[in-house]
Amino acid sequence: MNTHIYFVRHAHSAYTPDELMRALSVRGMEDAKGVAEILRKENIDVVLSSPYKRAIQTVEGVAKIIESEIKIVDGFKERTLASGMLDNFQEAIEKVWQETDFSWEGGESNEVAQKRGITSLLKTLDTYKGKRVVVGTHGNIMVLIMNYFAKKYDYEFWKTLVMPDIYKLTFNNKELVSVERVWENYEK
Repeated sequence: MNTHIYFVRHAHSAYTPDELMRALSVRGMEDAKGVAEILRKENIDVVLSSPYKRAIQTVEGVAKIIESEIKIVDGFKERTLASGMLDNFQEAIEKVWQETDFSWEGGESNEVAQKRGITSLLKTLDTYKGKRVVVGTHGNIMVLIMNYFAKKYDYEFWKTLVMPDIYKLTFNNKELVSVERVWENYEK
């Protein structure tokens, strides 16, 4: 019996330094409706999310469709890159992908963030075995989790993601069987 994890990278949000409470933009709210429409067809059993508002808002429509509460899982929050603003985000993110044990001051290395994400995913696979689970999350942590199973999910792959984005990962127990991009099938 397979378990299906639908990783949903949050929709567009206007930047603010408040990571926890940063909300979706108007465009993001519209795209979140598309997320709900796509996942309506997938017979979802449960909706989990990062504690960040933008991730929650992106999957709220799915929770309403299945008439369920969103369960918050701290391990699916975005990786902390640094404790403060960095001069060049692109260079900073590229460095942590190149040196997996490197971290900026107050931030998480790829290894640390990946371990956090994988711990949450493995617990999810145990708790919801055989179910279809939506996980509202973020681009970097999502790709770090995917990278644990297949190295092709790397920095270059991360750069191809859009907001929102949906990837369906199918597991047989804890073995990754397949990965399918679902968002590309959405037509506005």
